[in-house]
Amino acid sequence: MADDLALLHQKVDLLTEQVAALTAHAEIQQRRQREFDELKNDAIPIVNHMIKLSIDELADIGEDFEVEDLFFLVKRAIRNTHMLLALFDRLEALMGIADETELLGKQVFNYAVEQLDQFEREGYFAFARQGWGIVERIVTEFSEEDVLALGDNIVTILSTIRNMTQPEIMTLVNNAVGVIRKEIPETEKVSTWALIRELSDPSVRRGLARMINLIKALDDQASTRNQ
Repeated sequence: MADDLALLHQKVDLLTEQVAALTAHAEIQQRRQREFDELKNDAIPIVNHMIKLSIDELADIGEDFEVEDLFFLVKRAIRNTHMLLALFDRLEALMGIADETELLGKQVFNYAVEQLDQFEREGYFAFARQGWGIVERIVTEFSEEDVLALGDNIVTILSTIRNMTQPEIMTLVNNAVGVIRKEIPETEKVSTWALIRELSDPSVRRGLARMINLIKALDDQASTRNQ
């Protein structure tokens, strides 16, 4: 009898656990159903609004849109899947190139800024401003006729500059400038006989010969221009 009562109690306990599990499962299902109902109630107005917007947009399109066109577009997209994938791959490659170009552009910009800052510190811009001032003075001081005359004589001018910049000519000019800048002491007497005695110096005679040749050349040039 006691064994039967114990077995009965075990069955009752097992039944109680099963009822509790079923009750908990029912509560979960009821909570999910409530959540679904709440989501449905929230989504229905949004879906209705979207449908209304779609209808309005399709109404604006009017007769230009047909369902067959949409189906044709979808079928063509499906047939050209490989081409679309290749297009996406190219777009991704272009995006990568764009990123690299942007990075390179930033590096080039930073380098350009550093170089410009270095030029500014070294005085290149100040020199350019002063040079532009010289150009402005040339433009204001010289007329169009002067520029035309310069063009006609540019070959002669360049030839003269080339000849003047030869080493022997530059040495001669430098020595002449040094002699001119050298002051003669007031206590030193420069008499006519002293100058005549200087003629015995070969370098003095060569210098006089060059001066005479220069005077002859100037006279020949003047005579040629007057003819």
